[in-house]
Amino acid sequence: MAPIVSGYLGLSGTPATVADTVAYAIAISILIMAFDYFFGWVERKTIAKIHKRHGPTYAGKYGILQNLADFVKLLSKENTVPKTADKLVFLITIPLMLSISIFLIFLLPFSPTLLETNIGLGLLVVFVLLSFMPLIIFANGFGSGNKFAAISAQRSVIMLLSYELPIIFVIAAVGALANGYNIAGIVNAQSKWWFIVLMPVGFVVFFIAMLAELERTPFDIREADSELIAGWLTDVSAPYYTLALFLDYTRMFLGSLLIAIIFLGGWSGPLLPPVVWLLLKAFIVSFFIMIIRATMVRMRIDRLLRFGWIWLLPLSLLNLILTYVVFIA
Repeated sequence: MAPIVSGYLGLSGTPATVADTVAYAIAISILIMAFDYFFGWVERKTIAKIHKRHGPTYAGKYGILQNLADFVKLLSKENTVPKTADKLVFLITIPLMLSISIFLIFLLPFSPTLLETNIGLGLLVVFVLLSFMPLIIFANGFGSGNKFAAISAQRSVIMLLSYELPIIFVIAAVGALANGYNIAGIVNAQSKWWFIVLMPVGFVVFFIAMLAELERTPFDIREADSELIAGWLTDVSAPYYTLALFLDYTRMFLGSLLIAIIFLGGWSGPLLPPVVWLLLKAFIVSFFIMIIRATMVRMRIDRLLRFGWIWLLPLSLLNLILTYVVFIA
């Protein structure tokens, strides 16, 4: 079959065919669904264990089928749209966010030979598309016609914009070290030393800012249940809440992959296949994110913004300056 795009490489390093691309898309889709399901269960069990509770227990061995039972139950309910909502905006925002997240995972190479997308500015493309998330959340909150959802959307936008600036400065330092923003090039540049060793301050800033980008604890101010009921998800019905849960874990998978690729050497490692190394590192990062959720409390909005502007932004600038002085100059 004829090559589909010159930027895609198949298993043998030759241009990928349509069949290669379709098979890759199916494999990644299955991987995303498996991650969302399994880590949804792992998080519930982990938090329950830390909090001295049982968690999922009865549906299947160790409650492994509880998520499936919840999934079937939620999808069986009626999907409703509030009368005061903008119907088109209300119905399209969550599927759009989920689609962008899945597409970004498709853009990430999982190994140097497994049908990688060879985009010269790949890392910048990923974060440019991620920057659209606050706008979509804002549209959803105000499109729902609910004051709690609108307040939640404003909070999310303010927080995400505040924490995207530190991410940009850290990415600039990463590009300087890797001599470019090609994702495969960034992984190859860590053949001797992972970037977490070369720029530990940048890693800490990026990890914290990524938690905010994913709106995970302690940055989950969008769903401050003691203040805003369920935030910008207050008016969504059961089927759309299921999509929101898939979105949450898909974004966590994406964030974990980015951290593993940028700072933990990506797919590099001995003995095991490259794909296994990348997934193993991403799973460890995801598990650590879950531990943070189980052991920390939600930050107050004013303290959260102050932390981003007063601490993370200067630290990201310091990391950029140190990177240029130590490794570039």
